Amino acid sequence: MVTNYSQNNYILLVGKVTSEKKFSHEIYGESFYTFNLEIPRLSGVSDIIPITISERLIANFDLNIGKQVVIEGQFRSYNTYEDTKSRLILTVFVKEIREKGEEEDIKVPNEVKLVGHICRKPIYRKTPFGREIADILVAVNRAYNKSDYIPCITWGRNARFCEDMPIGTELRLVGRVQSRPYEKKHEDGTVESRVAYEVSISSLEFVNKDEENNNEEEITTTEEAM
Repeated sequence: MVTNYSQNNYILLVGKVTSEKKFSHEIYGESFYTFNLEIPRLSGVSDIIPITISERLIANFDLNIGKQVVIEGQFRSYNTYEDTKSRLILTVFVKEIREKGEEEDIKVPNEVKLVGHICRKPIYRKTPFGREIADILVAVNRAYNKSDYIPCITWGRNARFCEDMPIGTELRLVGRVQSRPYEKKHEDGTVESRVAYEVSISSLEFVNKDEENNNEEEITTTEEAM
């Protein structure tokens, strides 16, 4: 069976550019940049999502602060090391970008669709107010034998459903990317403000092992960018 990696991991974001682009890295002579995108929730709170984009996609595109854009891509992860400890970094890798039209109405401005395997035992808990939550880590296959490790959070009935799922369970997930500030306490007693990124799941289901994907594998020169 041929794997269509664009269906394993797809994200659509509509939001406002809130930072200047900064050089991130270069691979095979192609430069990549990062910037932040602000996406408001219905509650009035906004998520600030890190974006990674190739120089090819912005060669003739202005990324001015305040510009409203539509982005399609993938939610990706990579590891960095701090004091010999590994830290998971998450970013949205852009495949397509365009300016949002003034009259354009996109009903779901923050949507992620993932197909992956549970790679760590889910952590089920209750908040002080009795709300049920489960944290799961999902491994999503990517081209070139790579995987993205995506932290996800479920609520209520979905949380109970995930509580006893064994490692290796394959799921199809739909949700949104959210940012969450937290404080990291270091061994020397200092406290650092950080932001965590995760997928807040709205729906999930088991993947049918008999499903067949007849689409051709999509591989581009930028797949190995991260």
